[in-house]
Amino acid sequence: MTTQLDAPGAHDDGVPVDAATHPETRGIDLVSDAERHGRARDLVLVWAAPGVSILNLTVGVTLVLLGLELWQAIGLVLLASLLWILPGIVATSGPAAGTSGSVITRAMYGIAGNRLFVTIVGWLIGAVFLSLSWLASSFMGADLLRRVGIDDPVWTPIGVTVVVSTITVVVAIFGHGLILRVYPVLAAVLLVIFLAVGVSILPSVDWTYANPQPLEGLALLSAASIGFTILASTPLSFINSPDIARYLPRSTRPSHIALATAVGGAVPSAVFTIVGVLLGTALERAALAGGIDAAIFDLLPAWLAPVLVLGVVVNTIALNAMTTYTSSMALQAIGLRLQRIPAAIVVGVVGTALTIALVLTSSLLDAVNLMLQFLVVVSAPAMAVFAVDVLLRRARYDGVELFDDGPGGRYWYHRGWSVPGIVSLVGGGVATAACLATDVWVGPVALAIGVVDLSVPAGMLVAGALYALLLRTPLAKEGRP
Repeated sequence: MTTQLDAPGAHDDGVPVDAATHPETRGIDLVSDAERHGRARDLVLVWAAPGVSILNLTVGVTLVLLGLELWQAIGLVLLASLLWILPGIVATSGPAAGTSGSVITRAMYGIAGNRLFVTIVGWLIGAVFLSLSWLASSFMGADLLRRVGIDDPVWTPIGVTVVVSTITVVVAIFGHGLILRVYPVLAAVLLVIFLAVGVSILPSVDWTYANPQPLEGLALLSAASIGFTILASTPLSFINSPDIARYLPRSTRPSHIALATAVGGAVPSAVFTIVGVLLGTALERAALAGGIDAAIFDLLPAWLAPVLVLGVVVNTIALNAMTTYTSSMALQAIGLRLQRIPAAIVVGVVGTALTIALVLTSSLLDAVNLMLQFLVVVSAPAMAVFAVDVLLRRARYDGVELFDDGPGGRYWYHRGWSVPGIVSLVGGGVATAACLATDVWVGPVALAIGVVDLSVPAGMLVAGALYALLLRTPLAKEGRP
């Protein structure tokens, strides 16, 4: 039996492991009760900083481009925001187990099964959001530099990517303490910047906007369903929410953790996606040919454009530092013998390489829409399985048992594999893909019903229902209690 109970709780100078002024050395190691601190409401602003994002503006514009009316797009944004309760539910497992979500999922997939799950699903989700966020800052930073005469189409965005990714990895290295201390400040700064952008575009908004050819019937359902899938991909991707909550005292009420996480993620995301919807009514379709970044700059006062780029960079660092932080622990959970800090550097290098590849081949709008849609093939069933497990166990996880990774351990199941978890994940993924509708892939179910994208509800219902049913069979038998 291997555990990580004996990890140091403080640096040599007595400063706590997650102090904001020191790199955090703790990885997936268990957080002892003596080291727990904070309140559930601290999570609100931690989750708000990544939510004030240029990606939200991009998705909002997309809803208009899909042909939705103003009220339809806004209603869809509010509906999709309800999905943020799922990362909130999942986050409650962090303080209960005292470790990373990439370890907690051993309870769902088994020791060996979880290595496969974290390697494929956890890393894919992290890589997509790292690359999309860095891509946004690269395009906008490069466009701003182009306007002042630095106009290399290749090296300028690559240079911006490298600088921003380096800062991101540094924040991830300092880890939880710095995130907890700095993110509320970043959230306030970002709020001011993006509100200024919103106010600046208001005079250009067409409040009476109507699609010249209003969508009806199946065409409307198709556009709305595709838009919902794009919107849903963000909250469904945050299966790493336990990592941010794991330092909270064990006595923290789960309902408070769930509510704080959900509110912190949903409110800024919804507000600025709606701002993106309004922006979509102000943009000429021809203006988007040069990219959404250039189109936004054309609507802003000259002084605000560089401020917006600063906001995009700050948001990118906030979102990707959190992703890099959790992905570094995912590397440890799959069995690589890396300390958390070297693991964070590896994550940063991989994410930077993927971003550079996208910079050379994609537009921001195309990359965001396509990758977010495909992301739900793994994120929707994974979130459903995790949330169902938390609810059925009532967020009761034993951190010590989770680290017992040998035969005979509680979560060894069948030769290291949990059949209910793996079958549910694969079944949900197949259902999601069959119901997905993108520019490059239309699943057979989606095609049969008129290119209507039901991937999110189908994948989540199949995965969640399968998991709940299979847990009632002998296939779910655990080891010693």
